[in-house]
Amino acid sequence: MDIDIDQSDKPDPEVTSWLEKLGPGLVTGAADDDPSGIATYSQAGAQFGFNMLWIAIITYPLMVAIQVISARLGRVSGHGLATNIRRHYSAWLLYGSVLLLLVANTINIAADLGAMGAALNLVVGGPTHVYTVALGVLSVVLQVFVPYRSYVRVLKWLTLALFAYVATVFVVQIPWQTVVIRTLAPQLSWKRDYLTTIVAVLGTTISPYLFFWQASQEVEEMRGQAGQRALKDAPGQGPASLRRIRMDTWIGMGVSNIVAFFIILTTAATLHAHGVTDIQTSAQAAVALKPIAGRFAFTLFSLGIVGTGLLALPVLAGSAAYAMAGTFKWRNSLALKPRLAKRFYAIIVLSTLIGLAMGFTRIDPVKALYWSAVINGVVSVPIMALIMFMAVNPKVMGNFVIPLRLRVTGWIATIAMATAALAMFWFMGR
Repeated sequence: MDIDIDQSDKPDPEVTSWLEKLGPGLVTGAADDDPSGIATYSQAGAQFGFNMLWIAIITYPLMVAIQVISARLGRVSGHGLATNIRRHYSAWLLYGSVLLLLVANTINIAADLGAMGAALNLVVGGPTHVYTVALGVLSVVLQVFVPYRSYVRVLKWLTLALFAYVATVFVVQIPWQTVVIRTLAPQLSWKRDYLTTIVAVLGTTISPYLFFWQASQEVEEMRGQAGQRALKDAPGQGPASLRRIRMDTWIGMGVSNIVAFFIILTTAATLHAHGVTDIQTSAQAAVALKPIAGRFAFTLFSLGIVGTGLLALPVLAGSAAYAMAGTFKWRNSLALKPRLAKRFYAIIVLSTLIGLAMGFTRIDPVKALYWSAVINGVVSVPIMALIMFMAVNPKVMGNFVIPLRLRVTGWIATIAMATAALAMFWFMGR
């Protein structure tokens, strides 16, 4: 037994391929640019042009900080966020946060599925509702029946869909000198629409489901590797694991923010420049792009919606399932067979099916997205505060409490989201 303990506390073997080190952070960051996010970024570029590019840069370090802290919580404690909240905080905080997370995620699933079906219809024609149902079923089947290690590789490759938005920039005319000037010295406005858009972008970029997903994926990665244990119990594995988390998250959130930057840039250089300033959905952005930027840009933009949706759906449904499982002490892992984690997989299926059903109701998807953003903006604040408190608690983190630089940046991100939430309530009351 002593031999086993010593081996399990050996440092992580250095992975020779940098690509193998990318996982939870890359997938989480890429999933942030879902069809709903694409719609938000498109509206920002269409309405305010290059004067909204700065926000993609400002949100980057804030996003990295809170996601690194979430990942460390999972890897150090060996448990997801919901389990840690249940163990250390009041039940009403846990139940309230998880309930609102479920509502927001289900609405996001509905909006993303609708956008994916509409985008596929734009490219190949045919029945939008059939495409929507087929894509929803495909996502569920992949999550439930494809082995975890294989499915993670699929998600990694799906991140390439995001580069459709980088490629789009190079098929339209971009005034690069103006872009640089407006990014570094934007013409800011204190008008209601401008501030509301900033709130929307913040709420889209820093969302609770991303915290739950990345923490839980770190636990999955730990369980999937022989000899790996929670860092609190095996500190010798800490240095290599924390280096991997940092690199993975910096790259993953970098991909997310670069793509957001390019979506704002593309729509600013095309739609805003031609007077198209009101974009409600990602599919509408693609349609508006076609006569201005050409069919190739339109096709890239549309196919990117489908690809990013397939990447985001498992993150939305999976984070809801991890949160519920951690709350009620259910067995949970995408590596388990469905019969061994029935309730965990049931949440994945139900949240996707409910999202599908919402697409066949009279619920306005634009209003649904608005309320989803409001809920995300509100829910993120207490969850981020709890994450920050847990990250400095030795009972949770052992000797791996977060360093000062992460504490400062994490609290700045939390305060920024609190300000965004207050701004939402202020605008709602006017």
